[in-house]
Amino acid sequence: MTQAPDPLCPLCLRPIPTDVAQSRHHLVPRLRGGKGGPVVLLHAICHAEIHATLSETELARDYPTMEALRAHPRLAKFVRWVASRPPGFRSRIPGPRRRR
Repeated sequence: MTQAPDPLCPLCLRPIPTDVAQSRHHLVPRLRGGKGGPVVLLHAICHAEIHATLSETELARDYPTMEALRAHPRLAKFVRWVASRPPGFRSRIPGPRRRR
């Protein structure tokens, strides 16, 4: 019996092995009207970078799709950086956190 391939992270497009930290991301934050809305499975490092970069309001208003998230300048830079890392790579979030 063959094992199903690992799912792909929709942010960095790398596989997400079952033994790697992963999390679910609501495309529209629950507190901003996204309860029951679309959810995607991401590497935990990719999910952390999204929330280190954008506020819940910004996510709901300007970045409700994976295409929009990948187009954000800081997230695009992160994707280029993490693309050369193995799927199981874990690290602190690089760079300064967004201002609140």
